Amino acid sequence: MKCKITEVAGLAGAFVAGMVVAAALGGGMAPARAKTLVAAAQGQQVTVEKVISPTVTDEDIALLRQDLRAMKMQVIGQNMSLSDKEAQKFWPIYNHYVKDLQEVNNQKYALLKQYAEMWATMTDEDALIYVRHWLEVDGQAQALRLKYVPVVSQVLPGRKAATFFQLDRRLNMIIDLQLFSQIPLAHVKE
Repeated sequence: MKCKITEVAGLAGAFVAGMVVAAALGGGMAPARAKTLVAAAQGQQVTVEKVISPTVTDEDIALLRQDLRAMKMQVIGQNMSLSDKEAQKFWPIYNHYVKDLQEVNNQKYALLKQYAEMWATMTDEDALIYVRHWLEVDGQAQALRLKYVPVVSQVLPGRKAATFFQLDRRLNMIIDLQLFSQIPLAHVKE
């Protein structure tokens, strides 16, 4: 069985973009460097250099998130093999889904920002509240995907609809993995 995901550079780009977001949220990477890293993902080897930046603004994060959405769309488009008729029906639904998902992700980034601000002084109660909120946001993302399964399956055959959700989930997991590998655990060994 031949693997359809031939856009390794696209997936590498998404991986690097996840690293860029993670570093940016951790205050570690300048946005100009992000474009260089994404361009580096076009080759077979990707070298990631961390450039320390004293501040990362909300505007920087918004631009990085916009770039991530564009790269996700590109990877999905390259791997879906949509006919013109399917594409005409699918992409408006996808754009609406992304808008809804962006609202959920706004909550995720707000939680991360809050966590970063309170990490050093976090109480046990604060930590548990954070975990509950985080799981609620994860639940909202999952509920959103479930809401869109019948919508997408009305315009795409089952296998293509499933492929979309697989790609979307994989790309989100790559980004989340990079993002969460950059934030400290709540409990530091003493």
